[in-house]
Amino acid sequence: MSEHTTPPADQPEQAGHAEPAAPETPAEEMTLEQRFQLLAEELNNMRDKWLRAEAETQNVRARAAREVSDARAYAVQKFAADVVEAAENLRRGLAALPAVSEGEPELLTKLRGGFEGVEKSFWAILERNGVSRKDPSGEAFNPELHQAMAEQPAPEGIVPGTVLQAWSAAWTLNGRLLKPAMVVVAAGEAKPDAA
Repeated sequence: MSEHTTPPADQPEQAGHAEPAAPETPAEEMTLEQRFQLLAEELNNMRDKWLRAEAETQNVRARAAREVSDARAYAVQKFAADVVEAAENLRRGLAALPAVSEGEPELLTKLRGGFEGVEKSFWAILERNGVSRKDPSGEAFNPELHQAMAEQPAPEGIVPGTVLQAWSAAWTLNGRLLKPAMVVVAAGEAKPDAA
């Protein structure tokens, strides 16, 4: 008299009453060797997952350490660029002084000597803090460090692409470019080798 003793095939059973998936071979029917093999496979899977998680953790730690190191090394980049501008202005001021000559006023000699001492001290302070200055005159043009402001025909004996004159030096902070050198580059095509 009970019309619905089993649920229809298209209706799922009530939630919470799903039966767990039965292993291919019931535990009672598995041999000891088969159970050992199954456990060994599970152990290998867990070991593999653990090793992968450990490797990922090490990668995260290394990445974080690298980011902290970069932040420490380059946190003062804006300040360093501003200080470099002051160093270049000091150099321009020294270059504007008249050339050393016999009989020049003693005051001018003392001023020049004082400013040159300040400049050397300033550069030493910058060097101690990771800021380096490099004059590229005579080097091959390097677009990563130099900005070509002009080209001039290559003089005799000078390879095209060589920096003829540097209007300013290249400045780096811990190896990272702060300010490129403003340079004049030797123009011209390389001559083919005589065969």
